[in-house]
Amino acid sequence: MAGHGGELLYVFQWLTPAESLAVMSDPVRSARVREEMADVFAYLLRMGNVLDLDVEQALADKIEVNRCKYPAHLARRRAGKYVAEGMNSSCAS
Repeated sequence: MAGHGGELLYVFQWLTPAESLAVMSDPVRSARVREEMADVFAYLLRMGNVLDLDVEQALADKIEVNRCKYPAHLARRRAGKYVAEGMNSSCAS
């Protein structure tokens, strides 16, 4: 899985943000991105199956953790870490 992830990242390694956005309009590079993303996804699904892990639920749980950990009103437009003085009260620790 790491190898295919590396191959996916290699497509974007030295590109500017604008060039990265244009990758999908290049038929050769977009095919490579599609193939490598499919490889990584297949490995993740297979690993979830072997480990009897509900991948969809794991993703939903992680999204909720991130929502609580990084409340939009505190984290939006910040590249670095912030001090979470007003953590979301609807999230249990």
